[in-house]
Amino acid sequence: MISTVERVLFLKTIDLFQQIPGEDLVRVAQIAEEMRFEPGETLLTEGELGDSLYLIVAGRVRVEKKARVITELGERECVGEMAILDSEPRSATVRALDGVLALKIEREDFYDLLNEKSEIAQGIIKVLTRRLRRTTEA
Repeated sequence: MISTVERVLFLKTIDLFQQIPGEDLVRVAQIAEEMRFEPGETLLTEGELGDSLYLIVAGRVRVEKKARVITELGERECVGEMAILDSEPRSATVRALDGVLALKIEREDFYDLLNEKSEIAQGIIKVLTRRLRRTTEA
């Protein structure tokens, strides 16, 4: 089991939360649920309603769209962040390539957190805007 302090230190390494002060990350750490996935197990399924995001603590995952491999992600990566923000169906399927330890944050808890701490929302908006700019420039 990962302690709250370890979770906060981990969250500081995640792109989505890097700009957020440590004291605000304590609340994020408290709402995150520790999840384990076996190799081949599905974290997210394309087309399903997105109700959570996952932060990969250990292990690797494969992202697939229409059965085509898009990319592989590993430690300190985030999956599911788009669907949790826009309530649209998942755009891809994500499967564990090996044993995966992840922190899961549910949409409802995430929204409550955004309402409590505007700094978190501002940090996330900055990160997603940066990602969007990189994608459109590529």
